[in-house]
Amino acid sequence: MKSTALTDARMSIAPRRRRSPLVREANRTGWLFVAPMVLGFLLLLFVPLVMALYMSLTDWPLLGEATFTGLDNYKTIMSDKEFWKVLGNTFYFAAGLVPLNIVLSLLLAVPLSGKLRGMGTYRTVIFIPVMTSLVVWSIVWKYMFATDSGFINQLLQLIGVTGPAWLYDRDLAMPVVIVTSVLKNLGLNMVLFIAALQQVPAQLYEAAKIDGANKTVTFFRITLPMITHTLFLTIIMTMIGSLKVFGQIYVMTQGGPVGSTKVLVYYIWEKAFKIYEFGYASALAYVLFAIVLALTLVQWGLRKRWVIHES
Repeated sequence: MKSTALTDARMSIAPRRRRSPLVREANRTGWLFVAPMVLGFLLLLFVPLVMALYMSLTDWPLLGEATFTGLDNYKTIMSDKEFWKVLGNTFYFAAGLVPLNIVLSLLLAVPLSGKLRGMGTYRTVIFIPVMTSLVVWSIVWKYMFATDSGFINQLLQLIGVTGPAWLYDRDLAMPVVIVTSVLKNLGLNMVLFIAALQQVPAQLYEAAKIDGANKTVTFFRITLPMITHTLFLTIIMTMIGSLKVFGQIYVMTQGGPVGSTKVLVYYIWEKAFKIYEFGYASALAYVLFAIVLALTLVQWGLRKRWVIHES
């Protein structure tokens, strides 16, 4: 008994066996491959996030010294009437874009996931806007919706209809931006849905056909439940992208008319680079981060109620 305890004690204080040169070389190689990503994360994401958090607690003009103010910027946001109007515009944009994008991309993916003639061409045509520069896309659509010489109003004149001032009407400007944004990114979700649809087992469709189920019943009872994991992914991605919209607004409307299309990211840009209130802009950015995080966590918590294959 005593000899066993003595042996265990010797083993516990014995020096660890050194790793072989091959293992050390493999570790060094691994760290070298990981280093660019780690450095990029630290320098381009983590450090700016920490810096922005500190800035949100200060009164930091562009050409002056920063003054620490604590939570004053966040208190000001809560009483900022323009912030609440801008936040409402942001949710309006998201509420219009997300369902429209998801529904249209799914409707396109269903026929294009099969073996249609010229299917590759159709997919390419729909996906091309995704690869197009956002600025170029927005400029083109801005001129297409021009009041006098725009292509849309010229088409309406052919049937005797006088087109409205699309981008200068406070009731029409946001729907126009929503539609152009949907057309821009429709192909991305379509490709994701096509990939998901092609993974649905063919045996399920054969069994449904034998049972006499029509296409509508098959879609809602088999197809849709089997792609809920992809549907969940696309909803989160599209929602986050809609809350961060900026480029279309900047190019097409610049927040007008009368602030009807001014969204939260545009408001942050305006505060930071027009009024030079970097502290307040940083606080707004963190409020946006909190909103996106909260909505994502809510969706993540609800996923088990409707996403198939979730334990």
